[in-house]
Amino acid sequence: MKLLWRWVFMLLLSALALQLYFVGRIALMSRLAPESTTFERADAYRLSLQSGPSKWRQQWVPYAALSDNLKQAVIASEDGSFLDHDGVDIEALEKAWEKNAKAQERAAQFTDSSGASAAKPATGKVAKIIGGSTITQQLAKNLFLSGERTLLRKGQELVLTLALEALLSKQRILEIYLNHVEWGDGIFGAEAAAQHYYRKPAARLSPLEAARLAVMLPRPKYFETHFNSGYLASRANTIAARMRGVEVP
Repeated sequence: MKLLWRWVFMLLLSALALQLYFVGRIALMSRLAPESTTFERADAYRLSLQSGPSKWRQQWVPYAALSDNLKQAVIASEDGSFLDHDGVDIEALEKAWEKNAKAQERAAQFTDSSGASAAKPATGKVAKIIGGSTITQQLAKNLFLSGERTLLRKGQELVLTLALEALLSKQRILEIYLNHVEWGDGIFGAEAAAQHYYRKPAARLSPLEAARLAVMLPRPKYFETHFNSGYLASRANTIAARMRGVEVP
């Protein structure tokens, strides 16, 4: 029994040490820009195996050098309550849960009536899974975590999200997010995205250009190869109209 309790104590101590390590890293980010994220390093390794490091693009630019149009567009598209929540938007999560449940219901009904697969109906369209993650949650995941979907990882994501909100300002969170979020295959950060898609710096993005980039974020690799799709153009127009009422930190 003593051996068991010793192992439990060591496990708890290790977990605490890991959390303190994460908190220390986040505290440093209030002054020092992170050079890379866990997600970026994994993707850079993948690219190095496939085509070498030449395809990798990422360049840090300070908050002031990022277009307000892009800040507004990303908030409007990804996290409309960014300035108001403490890292987790419960209302957005509930709405996402309801929409996904309804989508699964429709897929199941389609399967019952036609015998086709619920995951991929006869039309060829895959049921869209809507997420409720905030910008802060996405940053927590990209900075430190793997892509696996487990309760333990989601719990760690929550702890990191709360730490980011407690130790960093909203402006700093958005600055780090925009400099490290994925915008295509090997394309990370607003500056790399602006140069790749529009051949201009991120400071000079127009409202519609910024809106189009923001709409890409849930599926950047897909939209990189479908950059002129009707859906992307239509959704970008919706986000551009919504941007007018968005405040930035």
